Amino acid sequence: MTVAPHLVALDLDGTTINHAGELSPAVRAAVQEVVAAGHHLIVSTGRSIVATTTVLDELGVYDGYAVCSNGAVTLELDPMERRGFRIIEAVTFDPAPALDLLRAEWPDAVVAVEELGVGFKLSAPFPDGELQGELRVVPWEELVADPVTRVTFRAPNGTAEDFLALTERIGLHGVSYAVGFSAWLDLNPEGVSKGSALEILRRRLGVDPRHTLAVGDQRNDIEMLQWAARGVAMGNAPDSVKAVADEVTLDVDEDGLVPVLRSLL
Repeated sequence: MTVAPHLVALDLDGTTINHAGELSPAVRAAVQEVVAAGHHLIVSTGRSIVATTTVLDELGVYDGYAVCSNGAVTLELDPMERRGFRIIEAVTFDPAPALDLLRAEWPDAVVAVEELGVGFKLSAPFPDGELQGELRVVPWEELVADPVTRVTFRAPNGTAEDFLALTERIGLHGVSYAVGFSAWLDLNPEGVSKGSALEILRRRLGVDPRHTLAVGDQRNDIEMLQWAARGVAMGNAPDSVKAVADEVTLDVDEDGLVPVLRSLL
């Protein structure tokens, strides 16, 4: 290959797959070409393990690594394993202080606590299709009882701007957080992000920092885009995400990921 092996970190929703959850043939082909060229392609997503592995199957990616739950969970992919992967990192935190504070401010929001590799425990049902895996509604005391890798705080009738204002108003300490494109707030262990997980993998793979590329479209991608030597924001990204990127590509509905990936070939 004429291009040195790169670590290529790809967000999923709004980047690799569109907002309808569809993977275009052009994106899949470009991913396959990058892998065949010898680059280290690593999906880096806020999704749970269950929701991530379904897309890895669609992409035809069965080896290497994947970063889930906004950096709290790292998988080593191995087709010889029964589930096709093993968990090599799972960072947890106590969700109770932040969730109690958030519930006091927004009592009708719904909460999902990740059960690693299984699904989620819920305070109440989420909108259909937003979460994958086994979903169980449990008492609040059970939601906050144990350390977890990720918590999602969701207000179906709110907006992203509402949640941005909420986090600024109350302050959140001891956790990392990211507001989604809707009224969706992910909480993770303090200091954990997609970027922090990818740096560990970069060292493990022995990739030169200059040979790192990341592509994303949302606020939970900001640390990842800042970490990469070449951070690319999708055309559908908010202005705050585009502002930290080195470049901006086309919208996800225009297969904006394809020209970025083909630039490595």
